[in-house]
Amino acid sequence: MSESRLPVTLFTGQWADMPFEELARRASEWGYDGLEIAASGDHLDLKRADEDDSYVAERLEILDRYNLKAWAISHHLGGQAVCDDPIDFRHQAILRDYVWGDGDPEGVRQRAAEDMKRAARVARKLGIDTVVGFTGSKIWPYVAMFPPVPASVIDEGYQDFADRWNPILDVFDEQGVRFAHEVHPSEIAYDHWTSVRTLEAIDHRPAFGFNWDPSHMAWQGVDSVAFITDFADRIYHVDCKDTRIRPASGRSGILGSHLPWGDPRRGWDFVSTGHGDIPWEDAFRALASIGYDGPISVEWEDAGMDRLHGAAEAVGYIRSLLWNLPEASFDAAFSNQ
Repeated sequence: MSESRLPVTLFTGQWADMPFEELARRASEWGYDGLEIAASGDHLDLKRADEDDSYVAERLEILDRYNLKAWAISHHLGGQAVCDDPIDFRHQAILRDYVWGDGDPEGVRQRAAEDMKRAARVARKLGIDTVVGFTGSKIWPYVAMFPPVPASVIDEGYQDFADRWNPILDVFDEQGVRFAHEVHPSEIAYDHWTSVRTLEAIDHRPAFGFNWDPSHMAWQGVDSVAFITDFADRIYHVDCKDTRIRPASGRSGILGSHLPWGDPRRGWDFVSTGHGDIPWEDAFRALASIGYDGPISVEWEDAGMDRLHGAAEAVGYIRSLLWNLPEASFDAAFSNQ
């Protein structure tokens, strides 16, 4: 496979319907260095991995068979249920049966928190030091701030996040693993200022950082490159998903109009990496400037493109921007005159 300065991986979340080994084989053939393994489908069963070392060995053997590595696992779906209110049919559709249980909302939250702790233990078993995911949010339903929402309700929402996540992060610390939260609408941190407040809520403890995914920042109007330098010490993982902003028609706004993905009436859409408006070169230069040395993970989402085409194409596009860094200042030669 081709060489690049940083490893290029494929996030497996959108491929949960495909057997893990088949996806590993395809990713290897496409030229990926590894996988960001989602705890969904048959890719990674956290409960089984926590209880059965032979299952963990089997996952690692599959990776080795196809000359792949894993630098991170994902538990977006379980993390979503830790803080969300309400807990409803949406969560039942994405959670493992052992987390959903009888569907009692607080019970679901508690079981989701235990599963996130389990993710830290499983990551350590796999020799991985980063878990990527969501947090959920008790206060996201109030994002429009109408009917009026007292400041005390927002304060309590951040406190609820801290109360639920600090015990989870204690386990992450015990395992020597970091949590990389994906800044995303519907989460406790979804833009710059909510990210600042989220870190404040947990007293900036090092176990909690960010998964930099610019696709969700773009449609909100958040500067995704500035986010890298603003949170330089908290960029723990990178997901590459693209967003295409359509020319203003005067009819659609940033909220999507409750239209399905790929509908041309939308004001924006997720597209395969390299086909949207994310300034990838600026982003990779910024990541280099902060010393980021982790994986660059391709997250494929595109309602207008076959995923086999998109995943195969994206790895080459990303590698073309991961050139080697200079060993000396470009103007160093002048000092020898």
